[in-house]
Amino acid sequence: MKNQLKSIQDTLLMGPGPSCVHPSVYNALATNTIGHLDPYFINLMDQIKGYLKILMNTRNRLTIPVSGTGSAGMETCFVNLLEKNDNVLILINGVFGTRMEDVASRLGANVDVLKFEWGTPVIVDAVEGQLNKKNYDLLAVVHAETSTGVCNPINEIGELIRKKKTLYLVDCVTSLGGMEVKMDKWHIDALYSGTQKCLSCPPGLAPVSFSDRAVEKLNNRKAKVPNWYLDLSMITQYWSGKSRVYHHTAPINMLYGLYQACYNIIQEGMEAVFKRHMNMHNLLISELEQMGIQILVETQSRLPMLNSLIIPDGVDDGEIRSRLLNEYQIEIGGGLGPLTGKIWRIGLMGETAREENIIRLIDALKKLL
Repeated sequence: MKNQLKSIQDTLLMGPGPSCVHPSVYNALATNTIGHLDPYFINLMDQIKGYLKILMNTRNRLTIPVSGTGSAGMETCFVNLLEKNDNVLILINGVFGTRMEDVASRLGANVDVLKFEWGTPVIVDAVEGQLNKKNYDLLAVVHAETSTGVCNPINEIGELIRKKKTLYLVDCVTSLGGMEVKMDKWHIDALYSGTQKCLSCPPGLAPVSFSDRAVEKLNNRKAKVPNWYLDLSMITQYWSGKSRVYHHTAPINMLYGLYQACYNIIQEGMEAVFKRHMNMHNLLISELEQMGIQILVETQSRLPMLNSLIIPDGVDDGEIRSRLLNEYQIEIGGGLGPLTGKIWRIGLMGETAREENIIRLIDALKKLL
């Protein structure tokens, strides 16, 4: 019987995620497994919470990594904060806004949506107009829309609702660890992310944080949280206090990896990390423009870690991506939804945001195109 793992190539991950992983994180993942109630492990859990607070710029006591990928983080926020017939406003300008709509609808909420053209940011004036028409229990938006490469104006939207009773939920799956995220200053009540993007840790955990307002909503629910596995009123008893109450077995080695990934970012310095992402973004865009390749998103709304290229006329999307992977061991992403076959998505996330990776990709594209 052949061991399939031995045939996996060392691929340069330059798609929309997962990103490249630092050797120190791989080493952390290989550390000896211990029990999920071991005092040493509980101490490590507390350190991880502290690191996540630093990365999110928050003082929220309820700040933990949920067992599951970024989508589990999204579902965690919705199932804990929404009850049937709650009024929800979701701002959509890409795939992940539509996923929010789907999840909220399944929970029996009254969901309104504001849709914006894919490749363009949410328009704040339109949001303000809708908020003046109706009172909402929750407003949800994606910070860094991975399907398009657009950065949405999270701070400005937060200013609109900070004096309202509306809870503010933000998807930071792609932005956390690669650009500025200021949860408290931007008046965000619930935030979720994922480990596989700019944190440069393999997929499997979803950092989540709730403000005191969000915790109050959770504590005053009329009905139980409809998802047992993601019920934060139970999970927090394992993640806080002197005596920990078992809920589910924590993914111990994944948490080792997250600890190391957060440590690496904080050691490098958050401002230095953000600057590196932006410098690598500028280098990539400069090289692409010299090749005559256009970028989907206008300059002022571009993400540094996710770049959407308009596929040149006459170029076969699938063929180029396939050859990049098979001949050069480089992975990039294709378009989703209405952008399928129209764009390539190049990720510069975490450890991937290095000059040597960009040079390797550009050299390969020049040969293929």
